[in-house]
Amino acid sequence: MLAFVVVALINSVHVIQEGREGIYYKNGALIDQTSRPGIHFKMPFVTKHEEVVYTVQTDSVTSVPCGTASGVLINFAKIEVVNRLDRSQLLSTIKNYTVNYDKTWIYDKIHHEVNQFCSKNTLQEVYITKFDTLDDHLAEQLRVDLNRWAPGIEIISVRVTKPVVPAHILQKFEEVESEATKLQIATNKQLVEKKQSETKEVQATILARQLSKVAAIENEQAIQKKQSEFTIQEIENLRHRSIADTQFYENQKQAEGNKILLTEEFLKHEQIKALGSISKIYFGENIPDVLVESSSPDAKTAAVSSDVIKSIVVPKETCVDCK
Repeated sequence: MLAFVVVALINSVHVIQEGREGIYYKNGALIDQTSRPGIHFKMPFVTKHEEVVYTVQTDSVTSVPCGTASGVLINFAKIEVVNRLDRSQLLSTIKNYTVNYDKTWIYDKIHHEVNQFCSKNTLQEVYITKFDTLDDHLAEQLRVDLNRWAPGIEIISVRVTKPVVPAHILQKFEEVESEATKLQIATNKQLVEKKQSETKEVQATILARQLSKVAAIENEQAIQKKQSEFTIQEIENLRHRSIADTQFYENQKQAEGNKILLTEEFLKHEQIKALGSISKIYFGENIPDVLVESSSPDAKTAAVSSDVIKSIVVPKETCVDCK
């Protein structure tokens, strides 16, 4: 009896680990009761408990065969699916798909989606061309179906390893990859050379533009210098012209003044003044032809009219041959 009590007690006490939720089956039926991490009790031999992980977990799907559209059979060694069970929908998910829900919606679903993908693509596309899109493709397909049928399961990410390809085919792929690498290197070299050539052209263009700008500035400076010289010459010409005009005006005014001043009376007066300094007077045979000579070395000989002579009183001592 004591042994039965001990066994019953041991059967009733259980511990739920951190990151897990305790669910209970009574007589094989799931009951709406859960327990948090810690020590709990249950009815021995009648109630059974299970621990369900609700934190982030990674399910590894191994050895996934794949037949491509070109008829080549390859194998994905491992595909990892990072997922999480929503704690608020834990009971409904377990009721619909049991505690092994991940077998239905992750393991089996991955096999199906990988084969669907391979059957629509060639080996070249699966192994090289579209391999980088396979992770996102599988994750998206899982999310579409889970949102409809099992919304309590969240797909976080999918990681796919490179598939295993038959050796003879792999060798051909390596040769193709090697040639592609060489081609890529040659293409990159051509691009580098092209960029270097374009850079040189751009530099030459920039230099030519700079030289052109410098030449334009120098030409503009030369034009401005010529214009300044021309302006200075114009100013100088105007100054000379002004001086000439002034001189002409002065001469013109002087001529007009002389014309007004040099009357007959004024001329006679000047002649009389001139005779006052004459030292010798020569009379000719016919008056008024008279030759007058000044004793000054700078004086000039002049002819004086008889009318003027008649009005002049000649000093006796200055007369030559006076009778």
